[in-house]
This record gives sequence, structure tokens and C-alpha cells, in this order.
Amino acid sequence: MKNWLQNNRGFLVFLLVFGLFRTAVADWNTIPSGSMRPTVLEGDVVLVNRLAYDLKLPLTNVILQRTGEPQRGDIVTFSSPKDRTRLIKRLVALPGDIVEMRNEELRINGQAAHYQPLQQRMENVAAHTVLPALRSRESGVLPPHRVQWPAGVDARSSFGPLKVPAGQYLMLGDNRDDSADSRYFGTVPRNLLIGRAMGVIASADITGNGMPRWSRFASDFH
Repeated sequence: MKNWLQNNRGFLVFLLVFGLFRTAVADWNTIPSGSMRPTVLEGDVVLVNRLAYDLKLPLTNVILQRTGEPQRGDIVTFSSPKDRTRLIKRLVALPGDIVEMRNEELRINGQAAHYQPLQQRMENVAAHTVLPALRSRESGVLPPHRVQWPAGVDARSSFGPLKVPAGQYLMLGDNRDDSADSRYFGTVPRNLLIGRAMGVIASADITGNGMPRWSRFASDFH
């Protein structure tokens, strides 16, 4: 064993440095669900900047230094406050914001979002379950982005108004009626934020034929 450690010391050091890099600087995550459709798809591999908001002690949620401030509209990876599952959602409200939703219409600090209908299409919402979904462009209270609502899904289309507590953030999925988000597990403390998702590195159609989605390789969110 001693000889093996000596012979492979360089490789072991590389693994250690690589592991620390992934836990403190940059990471990538494969997306398992459709809660962020149509922006992020199942099978996308997204690049995550772990230094976007905080420098943390590796392998912990201990913040050593703040490096930036989360912004409304950021696509964020974080640990669920409910069970610590790693999730990806859109950050829609900051500490102190008053946020509510009325019949799918998002409102922040008394201002209502604007919705521009884009298209109607069929979406997979579960195994062997396909439903029509309305896609729209949401803007006004957040930077413009696409959202969608699958038909016939029981979801919390109204909530609030609520004031986001200090040091916490409210998250929603872009696939509004098919997303477990802050409507179900509450706001997210800053120390549970992992980083800001920067774009798609690679992608495969894991709900269909399993083939690469070449058009999504090295792409921004749009």
C-alpha cells in the first residue's frame, strides 16, 4: 500500500485539487427533471459558478467571504431547505421583497409581471403522460425569459403576499405548474445557495431517444 501511494501520489493530489475545485470554484450538474422547462431541459449539463455569490469552506455551507449579490432572474443551484436535495430554479425575489402570485400572475413589490403568449405545444410531465403546455415570455418584474404552464396539473397558482425574510430568497421554476419550489418548501437561506448557473455544457435527450442535443452544447440560457 505504501508503495502504491508513493507511485500514485501525483494522481491523488490531482484528485484532491480537482475535488476542492468542484466544491469551491466551479461545478457542473446534470438536470434530472423538467421543472425549469423550457429554459433548462432534462439531460442538460449546466456549468455552475460557485464563486458567484460566496466563497465557502470546501464541503460545507460555511461562508468565508461574500463575492457577489444574487439578482432577480438569476438561475441558481441550491440545497433545498426541506431535505438538502440539490435543485435548480430561478431566483425571483430578494430579501425584503413583497411577492405574490394571483392566478399564475407574478407580482413583486406591487408590480405585476407582463406575459406575451408564444406558443402552445405538447410536453412530457411524467412517464407516459403528455399534456398541452402554454409558453409565454415573462417580463417586467424580472429580466425577460420564457415560462410555461402544462394544462391540467394541480399546482399552487396563487400565494401571498409575503415578505421575503432577511438573508433569504424566493425561487420558482420556469415550468410553473410542474415545479416543486418556494411555494412548497419556503424561502432559501443564503448559505444554502450553491452558485449561479452560467449555461449548458452538453445535453442529451434522456426522456426520449437518449441522443445528444447538439444544438444545446455550449449554449446560453435563452
